[in-house]
Amino acid sequence: MEEQLASPARLTQYIAGFSASLGALGMGTVIGYSSPALPYLTGNATDTVHLDPQEAMWFSSILNVGALIGGPVAGVCMNNIGRRGTMIASIIPFLLGWGLIGFGENFIMLLAGRILTGMCCGIVSLVVNVYIGEFASPDIRGALGTGFQLLVVTGVLYSFAFGAFLSWRMLVIACIVVPCLFAGLMLLGKESPVYLLIKGRCEEAKTSLQYFRGKNYPVDDEFKEMRQSVNLAMQNKIQLSDLLKPYYLKPMGISLMLMFYQQFSGINAIMFNLVTIFETTGSSMSTTLSSCLVALVQVVGTFSASLLMDRAGRKILLITSATLMAASLFSIGAFFYLLEYNESVAEKITFVPLLSLIVFIAAFSIGYGPVPFLMMGELFSPEVREVAGSIAIAANWTSSFIVTLMFQPMQAVIHNYGVYWVFGSICVTNLIFSILVVPETKGKTLDEISIMFGAPAKSPPIAVV
Repeated sequence: MEEQLASPARLTQYIAGFSASLGALGMGTVIGYSSPALPYLTGNATDTVHLDPQEAMWFSSILNVGALIGGPVAGVCMNNIGRRGTMIASIIPFLLGWGLIGFGENFIMLLAGRILTGMCCGIVSLVVNVYIGEFASPDIRGALGTGFQLLVVTGVLYSFAFGAFLSWRMLVIACIVVPCLFAGLMLLGKESPVYLLIKGRCEEAKTSLQYFRGKNYPVDDEFKEMRQSVNLAMQNKIQLSDLLKPYYLKPMGISLMLMFYQQFSGINAIMFNLVTIFETTGSSMSTTLSSCLVALVQVVGTFSASLLMDRAGRKILLITSATLMAASLFSIGAFFYLLEYNESVAEKITFVPLLSLIVFIAAFSIGYGPVPFLMMGELFSPEVREVAGSIAIAANWTSSFIVTLMFQPMQAVIHNYGVYWVFGSICVTNLIFSILVVPETKGKTLDEISIMFGAPAKSPPIAVV
């Protein structure tokens, strides 16, 4: 019995993590929507809306601008209406954005809808990871954090699967169900104990922590440590200039580089244009089936990462991920080089792009997909989490916007093969960064991680009154 009481209850945390991560499912549907929708929007001139190639490029990439806005909005809302409150409130721009797309009669309405749904992506990508990081036990924090990325890629698959047989307008109806379910489940959830402590609602905070740990688990010691950590954070209110202190700057730099490398692997540029990419290769497999297969691999890979995260650790997954991504991108580039300069050879190996993309997506999914978001919630101490997290999310979506917007112009200038070789080269530098710079955070408490970067130890304890 004593041994049983020594471990916090996991089921409640898994349920809470899943409920919050439904926001990630909604984010995935937004990311995945453009790939099945664009063939309708660019190919059906009889509909009220018809996009030319330039407009299609903006339709794919503009959600990143919305997400860029959403990060700072989330930072403000998290501090004022709470983590849970922010997630519930996100239903409003979700519904407005999808409504504008579904009822869109012109390009401007579609862009406005993509900006609003993109803003929700920025909100969700910050608040969900912070929320989970604040209630999760160290032994399952990795698995719960990976659940975010798992549901993002499941959302992409959701859009691809429904997009295989629904028109672009009907696909909106399928997508809008997800944020409604997300908001409904969060109404039944509990607020983060850290947020409640920040607001001075100590009894509610302890009740919240007890809820997440299980009614029989002794939370006094953990609550005392959490409270002293929050008290110190409140006493040491930071200015933006404080982020230049080494114990803030180093984790900030690592998080920003992880976000940069995640997007400059080319992941979103590839996923947004997956159907078009397969059309270019001339593969005998249908573009819809190929896209769904790649998305399914992403789901399986991310699920595998959730099982490995607290066993193998973050660093080894990043190293493995970067290595395989680089190899697969160079392979795709080689195929497109042959397709342009030796088409007869390329026609014999049309399986290479699909196989290489499967390897690329699987590799991304076990490492550089989930780990940057997970480590964002781990690397920042409470006093800088909202500010630093907002900056990291902004960097992620800025990188995504640049890569997605430049994808087609780069194809025109350096050809398809050049684009993939550039992404592959970036993954090589990514590998070096993962080996030399990224620390291992597996199994460490958030305080231990802060101390690892040289932050002042949070002892002796502050008296709890």
